Amino acid sequence: MASDELAAKLQRQQDIYVEGGAQGEAASVKVFNPYTEFPEFSRKEIQHYQKMFKHYDIDKNKFIDFEELKHMMEKLGMPQTHLALKEMIKEIDEDFDGMISFREFLLIFRKASRGELKNDSLMEIYKQMYVVDVEAEGVKGAAHFFTAKIEEQNASKKFEEEILAEQKERKEKEEEKKKSRAAFKDKATFFQQQQAN
Repeated sequence: MASDELAAKLQRQQDIYVEGGAQGEAASVKVFNPYTEFPEFSRKEIQHYQKMFKHYDIDKNKFIDFEELKHMMEKLGMPQTHLALKEMIKEIDEDFDGMISFREFLLIFRKASRGELKNDSLMEIYKQMYVVDVEAEGVKGAAHFFTAKIEEQNASKKFEEEILAEQKERKEKEEEKKKSRAAFKDKATFFQQQQAN
């Protein structure tokens, strides 16, 4: 079974190499930008998913491998069998490397929101991200939560607004730093003058 998987991976790599070589072109590197490739998600959602991805990418190689997926599912309270974990990876592993890249991780949430996931365990990961505690929020709070989510997804300028808000926040922090530095310099000058006298 393991040799079949290895043979399939090697054949896939060979096919990719032959396709690139047959055209006489150097293989181009495609840069992944989650904000343009996944416009259905807000910047904050993507940042949240990225934080979650990095949390479970224990060896920090920018992939969630079999063992890390096993660990993630256990932490989410949904331990899986080895076969179930392989099926989860297989459903979203577009490059057939046996690991989940950040792009493939985002595909879980895209497919789940569209109802395209076949694997129930992957759907549970999606549900974990959007759990609302009705006891803590109350029924009205939960209703407001879902209304806000719908409005957020329908906002046509959500990226522009978020970028502007981030830029404004950065400018405010820069101004605070400048004021703090100026105040420090004033105090340092005053202290040096006091020592000189």
